[in-house]
Amino acid sequence: MIPYKTSIRIDRSDKHPIYLQLANQFVVLIKRNVLVPGAKLPGTRTLAAMLAVHRKTVIACYEELLLQGWIESIPKKGTFVHQNIPLQQKKGFVPNDKTPHTQQIGFSFLEEPLLERPEVEKLPGYHYLNDGVSDVRLTPIKAIAKEYRSLANRKNSIDYLGYDTTYGNPKLREVLVGYLNETRGLRITKDQLLITRGSQMAIYLAARILVEPKTYVLVGETNYIAADLTFRYAGATLLRVPVDENGLDTHAIARICAQHTVKAVYVTPHHHHPTTVMLSAERRMQLLQLAHTYRFAIIEDDYDYDFHYDHSPILPLASHDRHGNVIYVGSVCKTVAPVYRIGYLVAPKAFVDECAKLRRFIDRQGDSLLEAAFAHFIKNGDLDRHIRKVLKNYALRRSLFCELLRKHFAAIFTFEIPKGGMAVWVRLQKGYEWKAIATSAKKHRLIIGEWERYDMAKTGHNGIRIGFAAYNEEEIRTVLKKLKLAVQDTILGEVR
Repeated sequence: MIPYKTSIRIDRSDKHPIYLQLANQFVVLIKRNVLVPGAKLPGTRTLAAMLAVHRKTVIACYEELLLQGWIESIPKKGTFVHQNIPLQQKKGFVPNDKTPHTQQIGFSFLEEPLLERPEVEKLPGYHYLNDGVSDVRLTPIKAIAKEYRSLANRKNSIDYLGYDTTYGNPKLREVLVGYLNETRGLRITKDQLLITRGSQMAIYLAARILVEPKTYVLVGETNYIAADLTFRYAGATLLRVPVDENGLDTHAIARICAQHTVKAVYVTPHHHHPTTVMLSAERRMQLLQLAHTYRFAIIEDDYDYDFHYDHSPILPLASHDRHGNVIYVGSVCKTVAPVYRIGYLVAPKAFVDECAKLRRFIDRQGDSLLEAAFAHFIKNGDLDRHIRKVLKNYALRRSLFCELLRKHFAAIFTFEIPKGGMAVWVRLQKGYEWKAIATSAKKHRLIIGEWERYDMAKTGHNGIRIGFAAYNEEEIRTVLKKLKLAVQDTILGEVR
């Protein structure tokens, strides 16, 4: 007989009834082959005395195990572990083991090391450099909540609670079509737009439908890392295109197209990610002509169209597309707040239909009630009012941020003041490494997140994106003061 008195523990402060605690521990003993099939269990009086519990508690425990099929009761003989339970692989018995479920993997699956993107641990009291995100404190959460509550309180709110179309809430699609046609110069209909959970889903859907294994996709020598990973995961072979002060080099694209069958070109024309440069008008027209000539798709990720400080936004490539080559991707996540996972994909109807079919397998639909609330939020002008408000804030923050960068880091950093967006592309002078600065920064309670993605040894350049929009004036001064201390530590370390 196993030592039940020491093998089973009762926690009277536990919210679970004692009989369930006993039953669960018996199950563990059986699964670990401590109690093997056919093993006789103690009588209810005996076990109750061993564990100092009421006999009715043990009876309830055995009844639970009987119902679950772990044990069987044989008249005039006693209670036994069920004969038909298969023996598990033998493991050492650890009394009262409360370790979590095994971390070993008992099956094979597709492992893709390229998908590794370590999470940045959030530590209290630390500041974090980001690569360009909005200030969630400016989110018009009351206006959005008002629209949501208004819809939820209506008698027909139940209509939003069931299964709906994979294309997204019809009202939001209708409103977005009008909004994009008016603000982006598009000429689309409702059939050409699919609602997604952010632009990343839109890129994923486009990649999975466009790309076959080993097909060529062109991206910048520096590029949005999430897009690179998505295309690679879909099986694409990435070919890198130089990026200069005018954006993607279209002459290089033409040379590649003359040698290879290119399936798609991914581009962030307003503010190239990560360098923030704008694709020139000449190259925009050249890219559209090349797409028509060589019949490839242009995936236009317009991730921060709304954020321009020195001029009006330049109309996207999609507004000039005459031959159905552009897949236009965007979202309200950057504009409003990342938590609102609402994006869109605009393309010819046949392609949108295929994306909607694929979407059914990975995310049946979005939050129809939230999407309907955003339809009202956009239609009544709240989105435009929010954009005007944050533009003023971000423009002031950009000016202060760049002024302090130039004042305190001119000897080690080079950068251009971005015309829009929420980040500055900062290049480090040769001879220094971001790794060393990131290590020193942590000593000053500053985290430079994911600097590895711009590691000189891997990328051939020495720049990183540093966001400014998420910090107020005081925070900008504090963050850059900490960064200055980290840089000074690094320089002194090099001198020593």
